[in-house]
Amino acid sequence: MADEIRMSGPTLKVCKVFVEDPKQERSGAELSKLASIGSGTLYPLLQRLENAGWLASKWEEVDPAEAGRPRRRFYKLTAPGQKKAQRALADLQTSAPGVVAWNS
Repeated sequence: MADEIRMSGPTLKVCKVFVEDPKQERSGAELSKLASIGSGTLYPLLQRLENAGWLASKWEEVDPAEAGRPRRRFYKLTAPGQKKAQRALADLQTSAPGVVAWNS
């Protein structure tokens, strides 16, 4: 499992969303909205984070026909992922004090 993740702006935005409530599972659509990232950027990023062990995911247990929509996949920080995400965000703050890396 490779755990080296490039800390791009979108990666930091996703880390910030997860670190704000680390126990909360988030769907891709929710993450896209909260982090202001399009699906074409978000889903490959989530896959890289999951492959690196930062995230775990699972499919929602719902019958799409009964729900009237496709199943959602939920993502959650792993314990190592939480530490690494917090460290990445802390490194950002210490490397550029007083500078905001993105607009919320």
